[in-house]
Amino acid sequence: MSDNSTTVGSYLASRLEEIGMKHYFAVPGDYNLVLLDKLLENKNLEMISCCNELNAGYAADGYCRATGGASAVFVTFSVGGLSLLNAVAGAYAEDLPLIAVSGGPNTNSEAEFEMLHHTLGLLDYDYQRDIFSKVTAEAVTIHDPREAPTQIDHAIQTALRFRKPVYIEIACNIADAVTSAPNVRSFGGPTASDPLSLNAAVDRAVELLSAASKPVLVAGVKLRSFGAEANFQKLADACGYAIASMPNAKGFFNEQHSHYMGIYWGPVGTPGCGEIVDSSDLCLFAGGTFTDYTTTGHAALINPSKVIQARPNSVVFPNQTFSNVKLTEFLEMLAKKLKPNDGSMIAYNRIKEEIAPLRPGTPETELSTRQLFSRIQQMLGPDSAVIAETGDSWFNGMQLDLPEGARFEVQMQYGSIGWSVGATLGFCVGAPDRRPIALIGDGSFQLTAQEVSTIIRYGLKPIIFLINNGGYTIEVEIHDGPYNTIKNWNYAELVHVFNAEDGNGFSCKARTEGELDEAIKQATAHDGPALIDVLIHRDDCSKNLLVWGGHVAKNNGRPPRFH
Repeated sequence: MSDNSTTVGSYLASRLEEIGMKHYFAVPGDYNLVLLDKLLENKNLEMISCCNELNAGYAADGYCRATGGASAVFVTFSVGGLSLLNAVAGAYAEDLPLIAVSGGPNTNSEAEFEMLHHTLGLLDYDYQRDIFSKVTAEAVTIHDPREAPTQIDHAIQTALRFRKPVYIEIACNIADAVTSAPNVRSFGGPTASDPLSLNAAVDRAVELLSAASKPVLVAGVKLRSFGAEANFQKLADACGYAIASMPNAKGFFNEQHSHYMGIYWGPVGTPGCGEIVDSSDLCLFAGGTFTDYTTTGHAALINPSKVIQARPNSVVFPNQTFSNVKLTEFLEMLAKKLKPNDGSMIAYNRIKEEIAPLRPGTPETELSTRQLFSRIQQMLGPDSAVIAETGDSWFNGMQLDLPEGARFEVQMQYGSIGWSVGATLGFCVGAPDRRPIALIGDGSFQLTAQEVSTIIRYGLKPIIFLINNGGYTIEVEIHDGPYNTIKNWNYAELVHVFNAEDGNGFSCKARTEGELDEAIKQATAHDGPALIDVLIHRDDCSKNLLVWGGHVAKNNGRPPRFH
Protein backbone atom coordinates (compact mmCIF):
# COMPACT_ATOMS: atom_id res chain seq x y z
CA MET A 1 0.00 0.00 0.00
CA SER A 2 1.47 3.38 -1.00
CA ASP A 3 1.59 6.57 1.05
CA ASN A 4 -1.35 7.84 -1.02
CA SER A 5 -3.59 4.92 -0.19
CA THR A 6 -5.30 3.35 2.79
CA THR A 7 -8.27 1.06 3.42
CA VAL A 8 -11.92 2.10 3.41
CA GLY A 9 -12.25 1.42 7.14
CA SER A 10 -9.08 3.34 7.96
CA TYR A 11 -10.25 6.23 5.78
CA LEU A 12 -13.48 6.49 7.76
CA ALA A 13 -11.57 6.33 11.06
CA SER A 14 -9.27 9.16 9.94
CA ARG A 15 -12.18 11.37 8.95
CA LEU A 16 -13.92 10.78 12.29
CA GLU A 17 -10.73 11.78 14.06
CA GLU A 18 -10.43 14.90 11.87
CA ILE A 19 -13.86 16.19 12.88
CA GLY A 20 -12.91 15.96 16.56
CA MET A 21 -14.24 12.58 17.57
CA LYS A 22 -12.30 10.71 20.25
CA HIS A 23 -14.67 7.80 20.87
CA TYR A 24 -17.21 5.71 19.01
CA PHE A 25 -19.80 3.19 20.15
CA ALA A 26 -20.05 -0.32 18.80
CA VAL A 27 -21.78 -3.69 18.93
CA PRO A 28 -19.98 -6.39 16.89
CA GLY A 29 -21.54 -8.72 14.36
CA ASP A 30 -20.17 -10.80 11.51
CA TYR A 31 -20.87 -8.14 8.87
CA ASN A 32 -18.84 -5.44 10.65
CA LEU A 33 -15.93 -7.32 12.27
CA VAL A 34 -13.30 -6.42 9.66
CA LEU A 35 -14.48 -2.80 9.78
CA LEU A 36 -14.02 -2.78 13.56
CA ASP A 37 -10.50 -4.19 13.09
CA LYS A 38 -9.62 -1.23 10.85
CA LEU A 39 -11.08 1.24 13.35
CA LEU A 40 -9.05 -0.28 16.19
CA GLU A 41 -5.86 0.42 14.24
CA ASN A 42 -6.46 4.14 14.84
CA LYS A 43 -5.11 4.67 18.35
CA ASN A 44 -6.55 8.19 18.59
CA LEU A 45 -10.08 6.76 18.67
CA GLU A 46 -11.43 4.62 21.52
CA MET A 47 -14.10 1.99 21.03
CA ILE A 48 -16.86 1.92 23.64
CA SER A 49 -18.49 -1.51 23.45
CA CYS A 50 -22.19 -1.47 24.37
CA CYS A 51 -24.64 -4.18 25.40
CA ASN A 52 -27.00 -3.69 22.46
CA GLU A 53 -27.48 -1.50 19.43
CA LEU A 54 -30.36 0.60 20.76
CA ASN A 55 -28.35 1.55 23.82
CA ALA A 56 -25.29 2.27 21.67
CA GLY A 57 -27.43 4.70 19.68
CA TYR A 58 -28.65 6.41 22.83
CA ALA A 59 -25.02 6.66 23.97
CA ALA A 60 -24.08 8.30 20.68
CA ASP A 61 -26.97 10.73 21.25
CA GLY A 62 -25.55 11.64 24.67
CA TYR A 63 -22.05 12.02 23.22
CA CYS A 64 -23.31 14.59 20.70
CA ARG A 65 -24.92 16.54 23.51
CA ALA A 66 -21.78 16.46 25.64
CA THR A 67 -19.30 17.47 22.95
CA GLY A 68 -21.43 19.67 20.71
CA GLY A 69 -20.05 17.71 17.76
CA ALA A 70 -20.77 14.49 15.93
CA SER A 71 -20.84 10.93 17.22
CA ALA A 72 -20.57 7.52 15.56
CA VAL A 73 -22.07 4.10 16.23
CA PHE A 74 -21.14 0.84 14.45
CA VAL A 75 -23.48 -2.13 14.09
CA THR A 76 -23.99 -5.23 11.99
CA PHE A 77 -26.50 -5.61 9.17
CA SER A 78 -30.27 -5.84 9.73
CA VAL A 79 -30.48 -7.40 13.21
CA GLY A 80 -28.13 -4.67 14.43
CA GLY A 81 -29.20 -1.85 12.19
CA LEU A 82 -32.92 -2.21 12.80
CA SER A 83 -32.30 -2.34 16.55
CA LEU A 84 -30.37 0.93 16.25
CA LEU A 85 -33.09 2.59 14.20
CA ASN A 86 -35.14 4.02 17.09
CA ALA A 87 -32.16 5.86 18.56
CA VAL A 88 -31.26 7.32 15.16
CA ALA A 89 -34.84 8.53 14.73
CA GLY A 90 -34.54 10.24 18.10
CA ALA A 91 -31.30 11.92 17.04
CA TYR A 92 -33.05 13.15 13.89
CA ALA A 93 -35.87 14.63 15.94
CA GLU A 94 -33.38 16.26 18.32
CA ASP A 95 -31.02 17.66 15.62
CA LEU A 96 -27.96 15.60 16.54
CA PRO A 97 -25.28 14.71 13.94
CA LEU A 98 -25.05 11.00 14.71
CA ILE A 99 -23.18 8.92 12.11
CA ALA A 100 -24.70 5.43 11.96
CA VAL A 101 -22.40 2.89 10.29
CA SER A 102 -23.52 -0.63 9.45
CA GLY A 103 -21.66 -3.53 7.97
CA GLY A 104 -23.35 -4.91 4.87
CA PRO A 105 -23.53 -8.09 2.82
CA ASN A 106 -20.62 -9.14 0.62
CA THR A 107 -20.79 -7.37 -2.74
CA ASN A 108 -20.91 -10.74 -4.52
CA SER A 109 -24.06 -11.83 -2.74
CA GLU A 110 -26.42 -9.67 -4.77
CA ALA A 111 -24.87 -10.68 -8.09
CA GLU A 112 -25.16 -14.34 -7.16
CA PHE A 113 -28.71 -14.05 -5.74
CA GLU A 114 -27.71 -15.46 -2.36
CA MET A 115 -30.23 -15.82 0.44
CA LEU A 116 -28.53 -14.43 3.55
CA HIS A 117 -28.78 -14.81 7.32
CA HIS A 118 -29.89 -11.85 9.49
CA THR A 119 -32.15 -10.71 6.66
CA LEU A 120 -35.88 -10.80 5.91
CA GLY A 121 -35.41 -13.96 3.84
CA LEU A 122 -35.92 -12.08 0.59
CA LEU A 123 -33.56 -11.25 -2.26
CA ASP A 124 -33.55 -7.62 -1.21
CA TYR A 125 -30.25 -6.10 -0.12
CA ASP A 126 -31.28 -2.44 0.10
CA TYR A 127 -34.11 -2.46 2.62
CA GLN A 128 -32.02 -1.33 5.59
CA ARG A 129 -30.66 1.68 3.70
CA ASP A 130 -34.17 2.48 2.47
CA ILE A 131 -35.54 2.37 6.02
CA PHE A 132 -32.74 4.54 7.37
CA SER A 133 -33.30 7.09 4.61
CA LYS A 134 -36.53 8.04 6.40
CA VAL A 135 -34.71 9.07 9.60
CA THR A 136 -31.43 10.45 8.25
CA ALA A 137 -30.34 13.35 6.10
CA GLU A 138 -28.25 11.02 3.89
CA ALA A 139 -28.08 7.24 3.48
CA VAL A 140 -25.34 5.65 1.36
CA THR A 141 -24.15 2.13 0.58
CA ILE A 142 -20.45 1.69 -0.19
CA HIS A 143 -19.72 -1.11 -2.67
CA ASP A 144 -16.87 0.43 -4.66
CA PRO A 145 -13.71 1.37 -2.70
CA ARG A 146 -12.84 3.98 -5.33
CA GLU A 147 -16.06 5.85 -4.52
CA ALA A 148 -15.76 5.42 -0.74
CA PRO A 149 -13.90 8.70 -0.01
CA THR A 150 -16.49 10.79 -1.84
CA GLN A 151 -19.41 8.98 -0.22
CA ILE A 152 -17.93 9.13 3.29
CA ASP A 153 -16.98 12.80 3.01
CA HIS A 154 -20.39 13.75 1.67
CA ALA A 155 -22.18 11.92 4.47
CA ILE A 156 -20.05 13.52 7.18
CA GLN A 157 -20.47 16.98 5.65
CA THR A 158 -24.23 16.48 5.50
CA ALA A 159 -24.40 15.50 9.18
CA LEU A 160 -22.43 18.54 10.26
CA ARG A 161 -24.17 21.01 7.98
CA PHE A 162 -27.75 19.99 8.70
CA ARG A 163 -27.23 18.73 12.28
CA LYS A 164 -28.97 15.47 11.44
CA PRO A 165 -27.95 11.79 11.48
CA VAL A 166 -26.57 10.06 8.41
CA TYR A 167 -26.30 6.37 7.52
CA ILE A 168 -23.26 4.69 5.95
CA GLU A 169 -23.39 1.01 4.98
CA ILE A 170 -20.06 -0.63 4.14
CA ALA A 171 -20.08 -4.06 2.52
CA CYS A 172 -18.19 -6.57 4.65
CA ASN A 173 -15.61 -7.28 1.92
CA ILE A 174 -14.99 -3.57 1.27
CA ALA A 175 -13.87 -2.46 4.75
CA ASP A 176 -10.27 -3.53 4.15
CA ALA A 177 -10.22 -2.74 0.42
CA VAL A 178 -7.62 -0.22 -0.76
CA THR A 179 -8.73 3.33 -1.47
CA SER A 180 -7.27 6.84 -1.53
CA ALA A 181 -5.75 8.20 1.64
CA PRO A 182 -7.65 11.19 3.09
CA ASN A 183 -6.71 14.49 1.49
CA VAL A 184 -6.90 17.93 3.05
CA ARG A 185 -10.36 19.45 3.26
CA SER A 186 -12.60 21.20 5.78
CA PHE A 187 -15.91 19.97 7.11
CA GLY A 188 -17.82 23.16 7.74
CA GLY A 189 -21.10 23.60 9.54
CA PRO A 190 -24.18 25.39 8.26
CA THR A 191 -23.77 27.75 5.31
CA ALA A 192 -24.02 31.53 5.61
CA SER A 193 -27.16 33.64 5.19
CA ASP A 194 -28.13 35.43 2.04
CA PRO A 195 -26.95 38.99 2.89
CA LEU A 196 -29.96 40.76 1.36
CA SER A 197 -32.45 38.55 3.17
CA LEU A 198 -30.52 38.77 6.46
CA ASN A 199 -30.37 42.57 6.42
CA ALA A 200 -34.04 42.88 5.51
CA ALA A 201 -35.09 40.47 8.27
CA VAL A 202 -33.03 42.30 10.87
CA ASP A 203 -34.40 45.69 9.80
CA ARG A 204 -37.97 44.41 10.00
CA ALA A 205 -37.36 42.88 13.44
CA VAL A 206 -35.82 46.13 14.71
CA GLU A 207 -38.80 48.06 13.42
CA LEU A 208 -41.38 45.85 15.13
CA LEU A 209 -39.51 45.28 18.37
CA SER A 210 -38.72 48.98 18.75
CA ALA A 211 -42.41 49.78 18.44
CA ALA A 212 -43.38 47.29 21.17
CA SER A 213 -43.78 48.46 24.77
CA LYS A 214 -43.13 45.13 26.52
CA PRO A 215 -41.20 42.83 24.15
CA VAL A 216 -40.01 39.45 25.43
CA LEU A 217 -37.20 37.13 24.30
CA VAL A 218 -37.63 33.33 24.51
CA ALA A 219 -34.89 30.70 24.05
CA GLY A 220 -35.74 27.61 22.01
CA VAL A 221 -34.18 24.19 21.54
CA LYS A 222 -32.70 24.90 18.10
CA LEU A 223 -30.25 27.44 19.58
CA ARG A 224 -27.70 24.81 20.49
CA SER A 225 -27.93 22.61 17.43
CA PHE A 226 -27.33 25.57 15.16
CA GLY A 227 -24.58 27.25 17.17
CA ALA A 228 -26.61 30.24 18.33
CA GLU A 229 -26.36 30.07 22.14
CA ALA A 230 -23.58 32.66 22.42
CA ASN A 231 -25.33 35.14 20.13
CA PHE A 232 -28.61 34.65 22.00
CA GLN A 233 -26.72 35.62 25.15
CA LYS A 234 -25.38 38.74 23.40
CA LEU A 235 -28.88 39.70 22.32
CA ALA A 236 -30.24 39.16 25.84
CA ASP A 237 -27.53 41.41 27.28
CA ALA A 238 -28.17 44.11 24.68
CA CYS A 239 -31.96 44.28 24.58
CA GLY A 240 -32.90 44.43 28.26
CA TYR A 241 -36.04 42.32 27.67
CA ALA A 242 -37.37 39.75 30.10
CA ILE A 243 -35.98 36.35 29.05
CA ALA A 244 -37.63 32.93 29.19
CA SER A 245 -36.66 29.46 28.02
CA MET A 246 -38.89 26.83 26.49
CA PRO A 247 -38.73 23.54 28.44
CA ASN A 248 -36.57 21.66 25.94
CA ALA A 249 -34.09 24.57 25.95
CA LYS A 250 -33.55 24.62 29.72
CA GLY A 251 -29.88 25.31 30.42
CA PHE A 252 -29.16 26.83 27.00
CA PHE A 253 -29.33 30.31 28.57
CA ASN A 254 -27.71 31.37 31.84
CA GLU A 255 -30.41 31.01 34.51
CA GLN A 256 -28.49 33.39 36.79
CA HIS A 257 -28.93 36.26 34.30
CA SER A 258 -30.64 39.23 35.96
CA HIS A 259 -33.44 39.25 33.35
CA TYR A 260 -34.19 35.52 33.34
CA MET A 261 -37.78 34.72 34.33
CA GLY A 262 -37.84 30.92 34.00
CA ILE A 263 -39.51 28.26 31.87
CA TYR A 264 -42.27 29.19 29.43
CA TRP A 265 -44.44 26.05 29.34
CA GLY A 266 -48.01 27.21 29.24
CA PRO A 267 -49.89 26.44 32.48
CA VAL A 268 -47.02 24.40 33.97
CA GLY A 269 -44.22 26.92 33.50
CA THR A 270 -42.48 29.10 36.06
CA PRO A 271 -45.06 31.18 38.00
CA GLY A 272 -45.32 34.64 36.44
CA CYS A 273 -43.28 33.75 33.36
CA GLY A 274 -46.17 32.56 31.21
CA GLU A 275 -48.30 35.55 32.12
CA ILE A 276 -45.60 37.98 30.94
CA VAL A 277 -44.96 36.09 27.70
CA ASP A 278 -48.65 35.68 26.89
CA SER A 279 -49.46 39.33 27.61
CA SER A 280 -46.48 40.76 25.75
CA ASP A 281 -47.23 42.86 22.70
CA LEU A 282 -44.36 41.14 20.81
CA CYS A 283 -42.32 37.99 21.53
CA LEU A 284 -39.19 36.88 19.74
CA PHE A 285 -38.86 33.09 19.90
CA ALA A 286 -35.31 32.12 18.95
CA GLY A 287 -35.10 28.50 17.79
CA GLY A 288 -38.40 27.47 19.39
CA THR A 289 -40.53 24.44 18.55
CA PHE A 290 -44.26 24.41 19.26
CA THR A 291 -45.36 20.82 19.83
CA ASP A 292 -48.09 19.36 22.00
CA TYR A 293 -45.42 18.58 24.61
CA THR A 294 -43.71 21.99 24.68
CA THR A 295 -47.04 23.84 24.73
CA THR A 296 -48.81 21.52 27.24
CA GLY A 297 -51.24 20.07 24.74
CA HIS A 298 -51.37 23.37 22.83
CA ALA A 299 -52.68 25.09 25.95
CA ALA A 300 -50.18 27.98 25.78
CA LEU A 301 -51.99 31.26 25.25
CA ILE A 302 -49.47 33.10 23.09
CA ASN A 303 -51.10 35.08 20.27
CA PRO A 304 -49.51 34.06 16.91
CA SER A 305 -50.00 37.61 15.62
CA LYS A 306 -47.59 38.83 18.30
CA VAL A 307 -44.77 36.38 17.60
CA ILE A 308 -41.55 36.57 15.60
CA GLN A 309 -40.04 33.13 15.04
CA ALA A 310 -36.30 33.04 14.35
CA ARG A 311 -35.81 29.56 12.92
CA PRO A 312 -32.56 27.82 11.93
CA ASN A 313 -32.82 29.01 8.31
CA SER A 314 -35.56 31.63 8.22
CA VAL A 315 -37.32 34.37 10.17
CA VAL A 316 -41.11 34.27 10.24
CA PHE A 317 -43.06 37.41 11.13
CA PRO A 318 -46.85 37.45 11.61
CA ASN A 319 -47.41 38.27 7.93
CA GLN A 320 -43.98 38.03 6.33
CA THR A 321 -41.19 35.43 5.96
CA PHE A 322 -37.51 35.89 5.14
CA SER A 323 -35.79 32.72 3.93
CA ASN A 324 -32.11 31.73 3.90
CA VAL A 325 -31.44 33.61 7.13
CA LYS A 326 -29.26 31.70 9.59
CA LEU A 327 -30.35 31.84 13.21
CA THR A 328 -27.00 32.70 14.75
CA GLU A 329 -26.26 35.48 12.23
CA PHE A 330 -29.70 37.00 12.69
CA LEU A 331 -29.30 37.13 16.48
CA GLU A 332 -25.79 38.54 16.24
CA MET A 333 -26.79 41.38 13.92
CA LEU A 334 -29.99 42.10 15.83
CA ALA A 335 -28.02 42.51 19.08
CA LYS A 336 -26.06 45.35 17.50
CA LYS A 337 -29.14 47.30 16.37
CA LEU A 338 -31.75 46.98 19.12
CA LYS A 339 -32.21 49.66 21.75
CA PRO A 340 -32.73 48.45 25.34
CA ASN A 341 -36.29 48.15 26.63
CA ASP A 342 -36.98 46.78 30.10
CA GLY A 343 -40.77 47.14 29.98
CA SER A 344 -41.43 43.42 30.24
CA MET A 345 -38.90 43.03 33.04
CA ILE A 346 -40.58 45.77 35.05
CA ALA A 347 -43.90 43.98 34.56
CA TYR A 348 -42.42 40.66 35.65
CA ASN A 349 -40.89 42.11 38.81
CA ARG A 350 -44.35 43.30 39.85
CA ILE A 351 -45.85 39.79 39.79
CA LYS A 352 -42.98 37.35 40.32
CA GLU A 353 -43.35 34.96 43.20
CA GLU A 354 -40.61 34.18 45.67
CA ILE A 355 -40.53 30.44 46.25
CA ALA A 356 -40.27 29.60 49.93
CA PRO A 357 -37.49 27.13 50.74
CA LEU A 358 -38.69 23.63 51.48
CA ARG A 359 -38.13 22.61 55.05
CA PRO A 360 -36.68 19.15 55.55
CA GLY A 361 -38.45 16.67 57.75
CA THR A 362 -36.86 14.34 60.27
CA PRO A 363 -34.43 11.58 59.26
CA GLU A 364 -37.33 9.13 59.63
CA THR A 365 -39.68 11.08 57.34
CA GLU A 366 -40.84 9.08 54.32
CA LEU A 367 -39.31 10.41 51.12
CA SER A 368 -41.19 12.63 48.68
CA THR A 369 -40.16 13.84 45.25
CA ARG A 370 -40.07 17.42 46.56
CA GLN A 371 -37.55 16.48 49.23
CA LEU A 372 -35.52 14.46 46.73
CA PHE A 373 -35.22 17.37 44.34
CA SER A 374 -34.42 19.81 47.14
CA ARG A 375 -31.34 17.63 47.80
CA ILE A 376 -30.46 17.47 44.10
CA GLN A 377 -30.63 21.29 44.00
CA GLN A 378 -27.99 21.42 46.73
CA MET A 379 -25.71 19.10 44.74
CA LEU A 380 -25.56 21.32 41.65
CA GLY A 381 -22.46 23.28 40.69
CA PRO A 382 -21.07 24.91 37.54
CA ASP A 383 -19.76 21.58 36.26
CA SER A 384 -23.01 19.68 36.85
CA ALA A 385 -25.04 18.08 34.07
CA VAL A 386 -28.59 16.92 34.81
CA ILE A 387 -29.97 14.23 32.49
CA ALA A 388 -33.73 13.96 32.96
CA GLU A 389 -35.63 10.96 31.60
CA THR A 390 -39.09 11.34 30.08
CA GLY A 391 -41.63 11.46 32.91
CA ASP A 392 -41.95 13.25 36.21
CA SER A 393 -38.22 14.00 36.13
CA TRP A 394 -38.99 16.57 33.42
CA PHE A 395 -41.32 18.52 35.68
CA ASN A 396 -39.27 18.35 38.85
CA GLY A 397 -36.11 19.00 36.87
CA MET A 398 -37.54 22.16 35.31
CA GLN A 399 -37.79 23.66 38.78
CA LEU A 400 -34.08 23.24 39.48
CA ASP A 401 -32.15 26.50 39.59
CA LEU A 402 -29.10 25.83 37.43
CA PRO A 403 -25.81 27.49 38.39
CA GLU A 404 -24.04 29.28 35.55
CA GLY A 405 -22.22 26.70 33.45
CA ALA A 406 -24.42 23.76 34.46
CA ARG A 407 -26.11 21.68 31.78
CA PHE A 408 -29.56 20.14 31.52
CA GLU A 409 -30.54 17.45 28.98
CA VAL A 410 -33.95 16.11 28.00
CA GLN A 411 -35.24 14.30 24.92
CA MET A 412 -38.52 16.18 24.73
CA GLN A 413 -39.19 16.11 21.00
CA TYR A 414 -38.86 12.33 20.62
CA GLY A 415 -39.52 11.29 24.23
CA SER A 416 -38.33 7.69 23.95
CA ILE A 417 -38.39 6.21 27.45
CA GLY A 418 -35.16 4.46 28.37
CA TRP A 419 -33.11 7.03 26.45
CA SER A 420 -31.40 8.41 29.53
CA VAL A 421 -29.40 5.32 30.55
CA GLY A 422 -27.50 5.17 27.26
CA ALA A 423 -27.39 8.97 27.02
CA THR A 424 -25.78 9.12 30.46
CA LEU A 425 -23.10 6.69 29.27
CA GLY A 426 -22.41 8.76 26.16
CA PHE A 427 -22.45 12.06 28.04
CA CYS A 428 -19.92 10.74 30.58
CA VAL A 429 -17.61 9.62 27.77
CA GLY A 430 -17.93 12.93 25.92
CA ALA A 431 -17.63 15.22 28.95
CA PRO A 432 -15.18 13.57 31.38
CA ASP A 433 -14.82 16.78 33.42
CA ARG A 434 -18.48 16.70 34.43
CA ARG A 435 -20.24 14.24 36.74
CA PRO A 436 -23.76 13.82 35.37
CA ILE A 437 -26.73 13.47 37.68
CA ALA A 438 -29.23 11.19 35.95
CA LEU A 439 -32.90 11.25 36.99
CA ILE A 440 -34.53 8.04 35.78
CA GLY A 441 -37.92 6.52 36.58
CA ASP A 442 -38.13 2.80 37.24
CA GLY A 443 -40.32 2.13 34.20
CA SER A 444 -37.87 3.81 31.85
CA PHE A 445 -34.88 2.17 33.53
CA GLN A 446 -36.21 -1.31 32.86
CA LEU A 447 -35.95 -0.76 29.10
CA THR A 448 -32.20 -0.12 29.02
CA ALA A 449 -30.83 -1.08 32.44
CA GLN A 450 -28.06 -3.29 31.11
CA GLU A 451 -26.03 -0.30 29.93
CA VAL A 452 -25.19 0.44 33.56
CA SER A 453 -22.74 -2.45 33.15
CA THR A 454 -20.99 -0.51 30.37
CA ILE A 455 -20.84 2.57 32.61
CA ILE A 456 -19.14 0.36 35.21
CA ARG A 457 -16.90 -1.27 32.61
CA TYR A 458 -15.36 2.02 31.51
CA GLY A 459 -15.03 3.51 35.00
CA LEU A 460 -17.46 6.37 34.38
CA LYS A 461 -18.83 8.28 37.35
CA PRO A 462 -22.45 9.40 37.02
CA ILE A 463 -24.81 9.53 39.98
CA ILE A 464 -28.10 7.86 39.02
CA PHE A 465 -31.23 8.56 41.03
CA LEU A 466 -33.55 5.65 40.26
CA ILE A 467 -36.99 6.99 41.13
CA ASN A 468 -38.89 3.88 42.14
CA ASN A 469 -42.66 4.40 42.24
CA GLY A 470 -43.83 1.16 40.68
CA GLY A 471 -44.90 2.22 37.22
CA TYR A 472 -45.06 4.63 34.29
CA THR A 473 -46.07 7.78 36.15
CA ILE A 474 -46.26 10.04 33.12
CA GLU A 475 -48.55 7.57 31.35
CA VAL A 476 -50.68 7.25 34.50
CA GLU A 477 -51.41 10.97 34.38
CA ILE A 478 -52.20 10.92 30.64
CA HIS A 479 -54.32 7.75 30.65
CA ASP A 480 -54.15 5.17 33.42
CA GLY A 481 -54.65 1.44 33.14
CA PRO A 482 -53.17 -1.84 34.39
CA TYR A 483 -50.48 -1.62 31.71
CA ASN A 484 -48.85 1.25 33.63
CA THR A 485 -47.90 -1.01 36.56
CA ILE A 486 -44.55 -2.79 36.30
CA LYS A 487 -42.81 -5.63 38.14
CA ASN A 488 -40.60 -4.19 40.85
CA TRP A 489 -36.88 -5.00 40.75
CA ASN A 490 -34.25 -4.90 43.41
CA TYR A 491 -32.49 -2.14 41.52
CA ALA A 492 -29.62 -1.61 43.94
CA GLU A 493 -28.68 -5.28 43.70
CA LEU A 494 -28.37 -4.97 39.91
CA VAL A 495 -25.22 -2.92 40.40
CA HIS A 496 -23.64 -5.81 42.30
CA VAL A 497 -24.57 -8.13 39.44
CA PHE A 498 -22.99 -5.76 36.91
CA ASN A 499 -19.89 -5.27 39.09
CA ALA A 500 -19.11 -9.00 38.99
CA GLU A 501 -15.45 -9.54 39.88
CA ASP A 502 -13.92 -6.28 38.66
CA GLY A 503 -16.51 -3.47 38.81
CA ASN A 504 -16.56 -0.46 41.11
CA GLY A 505 -20.20 0.59 41.14
CA PHE A 506 -21.87 1.78 44.34
CA SER A 507 -25.57 1.36 45.08
CA CYS A 508 -28.05 1.61 47.92
CA LYS A 509 -31.73 2.14 48.73
CA ALA A 510 -33.28 5.23 50.30
CA ARG A 511 -36.75 5.19 51.83
CA THR A 512 -36.44 8.12 54.25
CA GLU A 513 -34.88 11.56 54.23
CA GLY A 514 -32.10 10.38 56.55
CA GLU A 515 -31.28 7.42 54.30
CA LEU A 516 -31.23 9.70 51.25
CA ASP A 517 -28.86 12.16 52.91
CA GLU A 518 -26.49 9.33 53.80
CA ALA A 519 -26.78 7.83 50.31
CA ILE A 520 -25.91 11.13 48.64
CA LYS A 521 -22.95 11.56 50.98
CA GLN A 522 -21.59 8.14 50.04
CA ALA A 523 -22.36 8.52 46.32
CA THR A 524 -20.60 11.85 45.97
CA ALA A 525 -17.53 10.53 47.78
CA HIS A 526 -17.41 7.34 45.72
CA ASP A 527 -14.81 7.21 42.93
CA GLY A 528 -17.03 5.44 40.43
CA PRO A 529 -20.64 5.18 39.28
CA ALA A 530 -23.37 5.36 41.89
CA LEU A 531 -27.03 4.32 41.79
CA ILE A 532 -29.49 5.32 44.51
CA ASP A 533 -32.80 3.43 44.48
CA VAL A 534 -35.19 6.11 45.79
CA LEU A 535 -38.50 4.62 46.93
CA ILE A 536 -41.39 7.03 46.27
CA HIS A 537 -45.15 6.52 46.68
CA ARG A 538 -46.87 5.68 43.38
CA ASP A 539 -49.12 8.75 43.50
CA ASP A 540 -46.35 11.16 44.51
CA CYS A 541 -45.67 13.28 41.45
CA SER A 542 -45.23 16.90 40.51
CA LYS A 543 -48.35 19.05 40.49
CA ASN A 544 -47.28 20.24 37.05
CA LEU A 545 -47.31 16.68 35.71
CA LEU A 546 -50.95 16.38 36.79
CA VAL A 547 -51.85 19.59 34.94
CA TRP A 548 -49.73 18.76 31.90
CA GLY A 549 -51.03 15.20 31.72
CA GLY A 550 -54.63 16.45 31.72
CA HIS A 551 -53.99 18.84 28.85
CA VAL A 552 -52.08 16.28 26.77
CA ALA A 553 -54.78 13.65 27.41
CA LYS A 554 -57.43 16.14 26.27
CA ASN A 555 -55.43 16.89 23.13
CA ASN A 556 -54.89 13.18 22.40
CA GLY A 557 -58.53 12.36 23.10
CA ARG A 558 -60.18 14.73 20.63
CA PRO A 559 -62.86 12.82 18.69
CA PRO A 560 -62.41 12.39 14.93
CA ARG A 561 -63.86 15.05 12.68
CA PHE A 562 -65.31 13.96 9.36
CA HIS A 563 -65.78 16.46 6.57
